[in-house]
Amino acid sequence: MRRFVLYYLLFIAGSGVSAQPRTDSFLVRLLRDNASPGLLRVLDKPDSFHYQLIYTRIDRDAHNRPHFTNFSYRLDPTDYFNPASTVKMPLAFLALEKLDSLHLDKETPMLTDSAYSGQTTVYTDTSAANGLPSVAQYIRKIFLVSDNDAYNRLYEFLGQEYINRRLHQLGYPDIRITRRFVPMNEEENRHTNPIRFVRDGRTLFSQPAAASHFEFDFSRPVLYGNAYYDRHDSLIHSPMDFTRHNNFPLADARQLLQSILFPESVPANRRLHLQPDDYRFLYQYMCMLPRESAHPRYDTSEYFDSYTKFFWFKAGHHPIPTDIRIFNKPGWSYGFLSDIAYVADFGHNVEFMLSGTIYTNSDGILNDDKYDYEDIGYPFFREVGEILYHYELTRPRKVAPDLRAFRIFVPNSTGNHEIRKDQQ
Repeated sequence: MRRFVLYYLLFIAGSGVSAQPRTDSFLVRLLRDNASPGLLRVLDKPDSFHYQLIYTRIDRDAHNRPHFTNFSYRLDPTDYFNPASTVKMPLAFLALEKLDSLHLDKETPMLTDSAYSGQTTVYTDTSAANGLPSVAQYIRKIFLVSDNDAYNRLYEFLGQEYINRRLHQLGYPDIRITRRFVPMNEEENRHTNPIRFVRDGRTLFSQPAAASHFEFDFSRPVLYGNAYYDRHDSLIHSPMDFTRHNNFPLADARQLLQSILFPESVPANRRLHLQPDDYRFLYQYMCMLPRESAHPRYDTSEYFDSYTKFFWFKAGHHPIPTDIRIFNKPGWSYGFLSDIAYVADFGHNVEFMLSGTIYTNSDGILNDDKYDYEDIGYPFFREVGEILYHYELTRPRKVAPDLRAFRIFVPNSTGNHEIRKDQQ
């Protein structure tokens, strides 16, 4: 207890510095002074692990308005990390916004046709209660288990050009979404499928095939590793080129999540145009666990509680306490692990945000499915999460947060979870 009170005093002493420095001494001291030898070995090798962290302290005022202070550890937008599935998060947000602009319900069946090389069709979805695909069902699968096909279908609904132009309009010029998660070349990724929204045999909206003419900035080369396996499983003895891959800087990802969880905390021109029901839907599925979902239903031996909850829980498949909800989107690929999270502990009235990334690939070979996730990556997230959580439990707060907006789930008599009536 005494140690964490000391860190609070250090925060007060240093609160006059920039809110988001590349490296903040408060966060460095908090982590290093409480780190295990294993965590210290990682922190001592930034050039090997390329880790970046942002801890966001949230303080409420007398009107329950949140105020955010960001503390960073090696935050560097020029130190590229492959964002992997974290890019599914902005597509989920944009898809709901686009549906609203079309006056379509998110549950409306969405049928995907094909019109270009590499494209595939989707007319059914056995995971849905009605057996039909929809934007809502794709978003459920994205947040519950990080489903790749669901991301691909939202990418096709939105289109590459629309995605990037809208993100730039929202103030994120460094975000770059160039590709689906399926083997395709650059030109195939610029082309997206024709799509129809139908109900009861009637077409409500038809979107033709599209081609993106968005001009990306690929001027800065990004190379990783010593060798990699290509799509033909041939070992190429040179670094893997990520120059034209997706890019989702950590600070942008954290800010985008804040804009959804706390829309009033960002300027109006940086908010998506979403309806109250959209926010409730996102909150529900961003924190829902796979076992709590009936449609889609998952094998919980594979999709355990912490399957997509990296901070604090995934290492060792730890169960998540019932009073804690984590609203997040992780990503893992090519040895990179990332998570963008907001944690709400209703039992202790604690809330904070934590965003991070790490590269764990000791053999230097990419695309070989041999990474150090279990030995280094997940333990890194677990320990960082534990240190920050225990600090949050002990630090003084002038005003206790009112977290009712995020208390989406309550146990019912069957042991399942349901939306509270006052949240519907």
